[in-house]
Amino acid sequence: MTGSTETAAVLVRMALPADAASLAAIHVCCFARAWDEAAMAQFLGVPGCLTLIASTREHAPAQGFLIARAASDEAELLTLSVLPARRRLGLARALLAALVQELRRSGGKRLFLEVEDGNEAALGLYRSLGAEAVGRRPGYYEHGADAAIFSLAL
Repeated sequence: MTGSTETAAVLVRMALPADAASLAAIHVCCFARAWDEAAMAQFLGVPGCLTLIASTREHAPAQGFLIARAASDEAELLTLSVLPARRRLGLARALLAALVQELRRSGGKRLFLEVEDGNEAALGLYRSLGAEAVGRRPGYYEHGADAAIFSLAL
């Protein structure tokens, strides 16, 4: 991905090392076991990791992001986080669209992801993009919830 892409008033760009603190701040708003700034910085430096940031206007602070890891022709979505106050504005959809575009460009064939059972908003989004449930991880999350494993053909 070169530069940034804009989808329905959502701007998506590649994350930079300077974004690590912003990513950690968003993650802590979304997950009980959030990744800290050091973890984010580490992901930003790993070959094969793709970190995208979304905001609703140019030069605005990050409002959402995703991290994916590619290996060969497959990729895994490691996290997708959108600030609670900025949800339902198309940020997650725009991030995923940009990810799919980048993975296809680099020869990707399939994207895998996990989502907490009962997260209806996320389940609906992934299904609307064509992702299909392919498995489960019982008790995957700390509080005992199952993870649904999805696969999206690219």
